[in-house]
Amino acid sequence: MKKFLGAAIGNCVHVGGVVNFLRLVEEEGHKTEFLGAAVSIDRLINAVLEKKPDVVSIGFRLTPESVVPLLNQLQNKIQKNSLQNITWIFGGTKPVSNIARKYDFFSKIFDGTEDLDDVIQYIKGNNLREVKTYFPQNLIDRIDSKYPYPVLRHHFGLPSLEETFKGVKKIAESKVLDIISIGPDQNAQENFFTPEKMNHDLDGAGGVPLRTAEDFQKLYECSRTGNYPLLRCYSGTSEVFKFAELLKNTINNAWCAVPLCWYNVLDGRGPREVLNSIREGQQLMKWHGERNIPVEVNESHHWSLRDAHDTIGVVMAFLAAYNAKKMGVKHYIAQYMFNVPPSMHHKMDLAKMLAKIELIESLEDKTFKVFRQVRAGLASLSADLDVAKGQLAASTYLAMSIKPHIVHVVGFSEADHAAKPEDVIESCKIVRGVIRSTLHGMADMTQDESVINRKNELINEAKVLLNALKKIYTESYDPWSDPIVLTDAIKKGIIDAPHLRGNPNAKGHLETRIIDGKCLAYSRELGRAISEEERLSQLFSIKADYITIA
Repeated sequence: MKKFLGAAIGNCVHVGGVVNFLRLVEEEGHKTEFLGAAVSIDRLINAVLEKKPDVVSIGFRLTPESVVPLLNQLQNKIQKNSLQNITWIFGGTKPVSNIARKYDFFSKIFDGTEDLDDVIQYIKGNNLREVKTYFPQNLIDRIDSKYPYPVLRHHFGLPSLEETFKGVKKIAESKVLDIISIGPDQNAQENFFTPEKMNHDLDGAGGVPLRTAEDFQKLYECSRTGNYPLLRCYSGTSEVFKFAELLKNTINNAWCAVPLCWYNVLDGRGPREVLNSIREGQQLMKWHGERNIPVEVNESHHWSLRDAHDTIGVVMAFLAAYNAKKMGVKHYIAQYMFNVPPSMHHKMDLAKMLAKIELIESLEDKTFKVFRQVRAGLASLSADLDVAKGQLAASTYLAMSIKPHIVHVVGFSEADHAAKPEDVIESCKIVRGVIRSTLHGMADMTQDESVINRKNELINEAKVLLNALKKIYTESYDPWSDPIVLTDAIKKGIIDAPHLRGNPNAKGHLETRIIDGKCLAYSRELGRAISEEERLSQLFSIKADYITIA
């Protein structure tokens, strides 16, 4: 524990910076004392001699010229009283800070461009000198080093390989991002190991045309600068284990993202049958769990993106986590995509996420740890880029209500064009600005009565569907993780989405409507929204009783 002394010097009365810094210091377990505003240099030195602090933090936010005599006087007093062994920190505007940098007794200078996590990392340092910062190179350590400030992730991948290399380096050097999520094109995801099957007219469609292991290795090399961001990449949609090994060996894949029921004939991302893809997805979870690599099952939002009602979104979020735990995953990344469908009300969106959290985190024990990842819904951002920036900020503010470990930043430009390095950096700065505003004293929207009521309603409805799976598939040892059951449930419409209509691999009969900001199952015959029990009774003659998830 260190002792910090703070003051605004000269005739400066702007104490906010010093006070906020000392508050962060206290939260890290150190002792602080604040002398106040407009503290003279003589008074400051007397306090230092009396209280013998380890660190002195001074602030000045007036004109640059007026700080010069103050710092000259302070320098003389430090030398006269042999106070060079104390760590001196300065905070001010950029012009004033540029003046302060001419005085070598300052070990650290904050000019207001730093982000909150930068300040926290500085305070957490073993010493308070300006030293090279260590950036943890695995996800869990990176999260632990920053929380409650979340780590930031952003998707990046341009149709040009060379431009992607340059972009990764530029993003790393900006230090705004902790994880660069590489997006390969569909040719790479589907046919990396069978290039003869590629349709080269589609090279670069949807991402970067990675074609060799050396391409992946160069991406990693380009990221070895700035804040040394972690890299991760989408999973392959064929030969998934060879692709996983490739990612592990070339970019040190920060975590695996794999769907439970998708990337197959359901969504056209590959030729795999649903049953085979579920089995492969489970085994891919197991493969990563055995190697202590975190796993994200990006399942739930795929159903919501296809207008499935909220209950199915909650159920599939739970089943994704349940299957990951069953497969031996130790560190689970639960992704919460807000604004899906885009017309949902914020209150009801938050309630849906809280229902997911309650069910998913009921699975936690000493072998299974859940980390929350939030993001804006891609389809919710306007093609008007100025409007999209506001939407990104609003979505981030809402998402911070659930205290995430990871913020998946969605580039504000995505409705208009794939994010360029400049777009990635600007999007991250927008999100960082929101996060900075929410970490202390944010209104707790999770305690809103209508949010709580909807959350509880969704949990009960989700239990109806989960129990129905057990009632219908009594011959299965565990219907919640049985690939045959899950495949059949999609085929029969127990798990369904409106956008699957006409797909021979699904029922595609579900109808939904947005009513009072909720996405609800809807019956044309009855002309109203229906409960989960009513919906299932239309498919089967069963009564789905409530259950307790253990």
